[in-house]
Amino acid sequence: MPVNLTAPDPQTLLPVPGVRLGVTMAGVRKANRRDLTVIALDEGASVAGVFTANRFCAAPVQVCREHLASGAAIRAIVINTGNANAGTGADGLARARQTCDALAAELKLDAKQVLPFSTGVIMETLPVDRIVAGLPAAIAALKPDHWGEAAAGIMTTDTLPKACSRQLTIGGRTVTISGVSKGAGMIRPNMATMLGFVATDAVLAPELLQPLVKEAADLSFNRITIDGDTSTNDSFVLIATHQAGHDRITSLTSAEGRALRDAVVAVSQQLAQAIVRDGEGATKFISVVVQGGKTEEECRKAAYAIAHSPLVKTAFFASDPNLGRILAAVGYAGIDDLDQGLIDLFLDDVHVVTKGGRRPEYKEEDGQRVMKQSEITVRVHLNRGPAETTVWTCDFSHEYVTINADYRS
Repeated sequence: MPVNLTAPDPQTLLPVPGVRLGVTMAGVRKANRRDLTVIALDEGASVAGVFTANRFCAAPVQVCREHLASGAAIRAIVINTGNANAGTGADGLARARQTCDALAAELKLDAKQVLPFSTGVIMETLPVDRIVAGLPAAIAALKPDHWGEAAAGIMTTDTLPKACSRQLTIGGRTVTISGVSKGAGMIRPNMATMLGFVATDAVLAPELLQPLVKEAADLSFNRITIDGDTSTNDSFVLIATHQAGHDRITSLTSAEGRALRDAVVAVSQQLAQAIVRDGEGATKFISVVVQGGKTEEECRKAAYAIAHSPLVKTAFFASDPNLGRILAAVGYAGIDDLDQGLIDLFLDDVHVVTKGGRRPEYKEEDGQRVMKQSEITVRVHLNRGPAETTVWTCDFSHEYVTINADYRS
């Protein structure tokens, strides 16, 4: 079961002027499953994205990069589940382009104005004929308030849809931000099987969109891990329709720019944390906070070493305060001049380690009390500088193995 996560209330998911979403059943992998989503954008919208750092990236990722680099005005997005179209070579690229061609023809656009996304099984041929056949139904279903349907339509091993909205006031006008994400396994986004789409009607200079989406990714989707695997298909897209009616934001450091940035990051973090809460077989949501580093990079190394460790994650599943595993992970994180004699370790309010050794006052029953919680904060203080970072992860349960052993069946 997901960790303190519920399906979003459709009433809380707000339309973004200039964005319409439609979902249908195309039978990409299984019958009677919503697996094809189209997002249509009004003329004048701006789109930016960050994508997987996996060098074996999927065909749709390659096509998205090409179309964004071309400078074409993006007007549509198409997303299929059930098949990742990764590890498919030249044929996969041709099928991703055929999908774009078909949607462009339906909407009377140029193919370069379409971004394709796929998620699902790797190294299987994309059934492009089923996708093309399903496009008219997805287009017929296009509505501004279909964010909930889109969240459900992009799921794979997710147990719940992931979506949220937020509003703020800029220049006396209401600005809306809504987004959806999917992911439950093969999760260690390293962006620039996770997908995220966030849209806003904020009016901002188009050149600000790429730095904004990168910063939002770095503070959200690039701070989560379930199993340490970077997918071939990771993508995060930010859309601005510029229809809110306030004066254009020309700097992200202005008061209006900071307010928009904070709201976009907040939505992105909520969507990213929902992925961890719905991690395959997860029973616990764990925040790993590393403080006192010389640089944020070394804090990130230590945090991910802890969050990726199967030994740490299985100990959390068992509620076993075998906390030496955390210290071991910090030790092999790659901080060459780390002084172990300075390290402090906390589990929530319990001070476990001081100056690199077990704190005399620490009692194992206190550690076990925290380990039994569904939400836990691990805090490591390196005591060597002012930097810090946070990574969100989950435990490893028997169910994770079951899900991934049976994934293709």
